[in-house]
Amino acid sequence: MQTIKTRFAPSPTGWIHLGNARTALFNRLFGGEFLLRIEDTDQTRSQPEFVAALLEDLAWLNLNWEEGPASPEPDTYFQSLRSDLYDSYYAQLEKNNRVYPCFCTPHELALSRKAQRAAGLPPKYSGKCAHLSADDIQRRLDEGLQPTLRFRVPPGIGITFEDLVRGQQRFDSDTIGDFIIRRADGTPAFFFCNAVDDALMEVTHVLRGEDHLTNTPRQLLILEALDLPAPRYGHISLILGEDGTPLSKRNGSRSIRELREQGYLPLAVINFLARLGHAYGEETLLSLEQLAERFQLQKLSRAPARFDAKQLDYWQNQAVRAADDDTLWQWLTEPTRKLIPDAHRTLFLTLVRSNCLFPEEAQPWAEIIFGDDFPITENAHQILKQTQSESEFFSAAIEAAHRNPEDYPAFLEALKTATGARGKRLFQPLRAALTGRLDGPEIQRIYTLLGSERTIDRFTRLAKKTPC
Repeated sequence: MQTIKTRFAPSPTGWIHLGNARTALFNRLFGGEFLLRIEDTDQTRSQPEFVAALLEDLAWLNLNWEEGPASPEPDTYFQSLRSDLYDSYYAQLEKNNRVYPCFCTPHELALSRKAQRAAGLPPKYSGKCAHLSADDIQRRLDEGLQPTLRFRVPPGIGITFEDLVRGQQRFDSDTIGDFIIRRADGTPAFFFCNAVDDALMEVTHVLRGEDHLTNTPRQLLILEALDLPAPRYGHISLILGEDGTPLSKRNGSRSIRELREQGYLPLAVINFLARLGHAYGEETLLSLEQLAERFQLQKLSRAPARFDAKQLDYWQNQAVRAADDDTLWQWLTEPTRKLIPDAHRTLFLTLVRSNCLFPEEAQPWAEIIFGDDFPITENAHQILKQTQSESEFFSAAIEAAHRNPEDYPAFLEALKTATGARGKRLFQPLRAALTGRLDGPEIQRIYTLLGSERTIDRFTRLAKKTPC
């Protein structure tokens, strides 16, 4: 049985965003072997810092590769270092008359496309330079003109392939037009080096965005002309924003780096992305291995996936709840960790799991529980003021806490008996006194974390009618 080998081949021209991360994830989930290749032939836009960030982000997502670069330092998996190899294949195509130099300027090409559209025709290269004589070519070269290199598309043939997601696909070569495979500056075009490297690196399957669908017939023609094996292609649906337009900064898109900085956990992002265009049929948090076990090509949707920030936060909630203590402890900010005594770490992390989506949300609770002063919200202030004026609630709370310093249920029962308070009349002043808020974690956890000394101190201040 053939080993499945997939790949992720990004261009390092910016931070990796959700769409690219999902492409990497789907290839990782499907493939037996996963290859990472850096397509950095666009030297004006490719930046070393983006390479380093890409490797960090993939590692953070646990999308590890069996084959690919081990560091941001260029090696054989960087296309910018493979120009000699590409030149040898250009020479092979030139020898077989499958390519020709094109001296058309960008302005000429733009005018030609405009005229074709005006005539109701699909824009394609006119073939103006396809039949230049050797003398014509040499004269232009002597004038200092730098040509691109175009691939000759054979006329009147159909190019067919079985898309892994979309089924049988057919393209008419007459609608494609001769296309550029080497730019005027000598660098290889995407069509060319992407296809050649997939063949040479023995990639068997490629999952990529549907925006690449029309690239596939061109790449199949190149590989056929070079007598190189072609991978099987599958084109996945694009991700749309919440407004139904292509996902962008304007409608919710964020880079993986931004999600990391905001405190999202990698397992949350992975579970969210895995369900953007793939049906799992279950809403339970799954490990990367479990996601891979359940991944099936037939469950990939042809319809666009829709980004939903609420769903992303749902998976964040699930990931926080499932995280072990070490993961959560490192997830908290340094200032938060400094406030938490070692003896209370485990119980505080239990509080975090039930009440916090992001690390900064834990900081106020650490300050409330382990600090000497904490803010009191307006609605909590009103409850405290009213309780102080109407009863000896806090004096009774002091007595109950003295008698039951480590037994919250017994403390609560004693307070009920002494005050006759029930429901909101019991829990609102109790929560307001201990936390300065009317919402938050279970009071039993707060009571335990505070400890009897701090708990009694907070009740005592209120029992003395100290203005709150």
